[in-house]
Amino acid sequence: MVKRLLRRNETYLCFVVIAFCATVTAVNPAFFTLQNFFDLLHDSSGSAILAVGFLVILLSGGIDVSFPAVAIMGQYIAVKALIALHVSSLALALAISCGVGLVFGAVNAFFISFFNISTLIVTLGTSGLFYGAMLQVLGSAGVYASVLPNCFKVFGRTNVFQLKTLTGSSYGLSVFALVLAGVVILSWIILRRTLLGRVIYAMGGNMEAVRRSGVNIRAIQFFMYCYMGLLAGVMGVMSGSLIQYSDPTYIVDTELLPVLAGVMLGGASIMGGAGTITGTLLGMALIALLEKNLVLLGIPSYWDQFFVGVVLVVGVSVTHIQRRIRGRRQLSLLRE
Repeated sequence: MVKRLLRRNETYLCFVVIAFCATVTAVNPAFFTLQNFFDLLHDSSGSAILAVGFLVILLSGGIDVSFPAVAIMGQYIAVKALIALHVSSLALALAISCGVGLVFGAVNAFFISFFNISTLIVTLGTSGLFYGAMLQVLGSAGVYASVLPNCFKVFGRTNVFQLKTLTGSSYGLSVFALVLAGVVILSWIILRRTLLGRVIYAMGGNMEAVRRSGVNIRAIQFFMYCYMGLLAGVMGVMSGSLIQYSDPTYIVDTELLPVLAGVMLGGASIMGGAGTITGTLLGMALIALLEKNLVLLGIPSYWDQFFVGVVLVVGVSVTHIQRRIRGRRQLSLLRE
């Protein structure tokens, strides 16, 4: 049992997260509080949801870099629609945002599956196409809290339960944590308890073998990219509710690198076929800790992107080295 745990990337990543928390706590004891961890979960749940969707696609050997654009388009279109209709309905906002995500996810899947174009090229191209079209049609003016539909504000402030500090101020576990838990459980069931999940892993290992087995690759690609679009739509609404403001440039500029770094750090292979939801969540936890708490170590906030970039390079390098070691072990066993 212990040997098996020590062979897993998640074990060492967990040690790193614990060590980082211990270091920050030693410098600033105020860090290690339940309120701080609840706030961290509230702020990072949306990014973690994007990371889970990105992992699903990466496991198949594909990549989707359009999710930040899809998320902000879903949010901005939903906000503009609710304002134009003079309604404040969270269900309608989610339906519009997720609908936008599904449509653009299907467009990605169409070009990838029917024309067999590189997933990076397709999603990079559609990202610019979709996002540019939205800015042209809807404009780029931000929607401030005074104009933002009330359902976004209420959603962002809703807690599952409330607690009190010694000074009398209140805090609680955000409803965002329940949304993240639902996405994690659903994705885990898909990947680990269904034939669909096994095929997704197999596609990353050997796409040609899966194709020759008679599996409908096209249908699976449509599912994966629509699922990514759906999760991006959910995250878009969560992001607008979190910051109480809808800025059509916000998610596009802030989410791609942290999500990539978190998933890679969690042990997912850029070549596909390897990666777990547990590792992804731990990787995103470390990224969130770095982004939110470096200032407590006396490091200026503008160093955040530098350290996230370092984490991305280290994560990809470690995963590549592990893959080569496994390949050599398998080759040596075959020779014996």
